[in-house]
Amino acid sequence: MKSKTVELDNIGVILLERSSRARHINISIRPFRGVRVAVPFGVSFDAAEKVAAEKAPWISRHLKKIKAEEQETRTLPGSGHINRAKARKKLVKRLDELTVKYGFSYNRVFVRNQKTRWGSCSVRNNINLNVNLVNLPRELLDYVILHELMHTRIKNHGKTFWKEMDLIIGNAKQLDKELNRYKIFTLLT
Repeated sequence: MKSKTVELDNIGVILLERSSRARHINISIRPFRGVRVAVPFGVSFDAAEKVAAEKAPWISRHLKKIKAEEQETRTLPGSGHINRAKARKKLVKRLDELTVKYGFSYNRVFVRNQKTRWGSCSVRNNINLNVNLVNLPRELLDYVILHELMHTRIKNHGKTFWKEMDLIIGNAKQLDKELNRYKIFTLLT
């Protein structure tokens, strides 16, 4: 069995999920996803459920914070139907403008309807942009594009990455926090 859901008193439903990467039982709480317990191989679901029950006060405290975050999360303005062709044209145009302005280069660009990521950059410097970016405020759209372009030079999120981002955009970590307040929701046309 790869996963199992159980209900804990005063917590609600939690997901127990087998993980090949987990070395220990690990509890995480994510907005719109709830409580997940990563269960390493060799540990029973019953043992993981027992650990989660012992950590119920901690889970409860953090669930309250997450629920508050969920209520603050903003739905994208203009969410609904997006014309993928128009969105691609707009995003690629802005990507090219920022590439020239800041002296970046990239290999290829892909515009996709991603559920969890705003963008990514591959090891081959291919840029992936989420079609939903067209609904973000301009400063956040630019932030995501510049973030991915910066990954063509720096492949991690270390101090150097954020320092370089700040040189270009100013308050990169603040923009990153602001971006996390938006959720992705769209219907493509």
